[in-house]
Formats: sequence, C-alpha cells, structure tokens
Amino acid sequence: MDTSGNLDSSSSSFNILLAEDNPVNQKVAKRVLTHLGYQADVVNNGEEAIRAIADKSYDLILMDIQMPEMDGLEATKYIRKQESERQLPPVAIVAMTANATDDDQHLCRDAGMSGYISKPIQIEKLKSLLQQYESLKTQK
Repeated sequence: MDTSGNLDSSSSSFNILLAEDNPVNQKVAKRVLTHLGYQADVVNNGEEAIRAIADKSYDLILMDIQMPEMDGLEATKYIRKQESERQLPPVAIVAMTANATDDDQHLCRDAGMSGYISKPIQIEKLKSLLQQYESLKTQK
C-alpha cells in the first residue's frame, strides 16, 4: 500500500460487480472503490447482475438488497443455485443495505450471501472487506 492510503495496482485484477439501483449510491460506491484502488462494473438490479456474471467472472459482488425487477436476496439465491448445479466455485456476494438489524443479516446469510456491509458505507469497513476477499482470492 502506498502512503496515500490507496491499495497497490494489483487490485486491478480483482473483479467487482456492484448491483445497486440508486444512481446516487452507485456514484458514491464507485467513487469510494476508485479511491481505494478498485474498479467495479455497475448493474441496476438482480436480473442484470445474473446476466453480468454469465458474461464475466467476478471475484466479488456488492449486492444491494432492495432493487426493482429482482432484489438482491432473490438474485443471490439464483446465483447459488446455478453454482451448485454447474459445480462452480461460489463467488463472494456481500449484501449492501441500510437495514442493519440481526434479522436482515440472517436473511442475507440464508440467501447465501458471504457477508454484509451497512449503508452508508464506511470507507475503512469497505477497505477491510475488500482486502479480506482479495486475500482469499490470492490463496486459491
């Protein structure tokens, strides 16, 4: 890591998909990710997330829970079912939501999500989460 607080350029090989329907939240999340040295592809709902992962391999999906068309829980269940049927390794899917109750976290885990981060996003928590999942990728 350099002294500016940004991660080194090796982060560029860490593929992130951001599934978020709110344009302001998209912009904020992308700006924070860029500040931390990451780039992300952005989709607006769960259906678009499913199409995106069919076209590209992602290391991490940051998934909003409440979205139109298909919400994050439904999309995650679908992705996990596809991974199981095709015997694919599971992609890390982290819930991003303003709802921070224990019940919400339980719903996310039951849907097959790997983790949970609450909004508004705290930069240090997101940085730690990204580093955690990136280190898991390098261990494979």
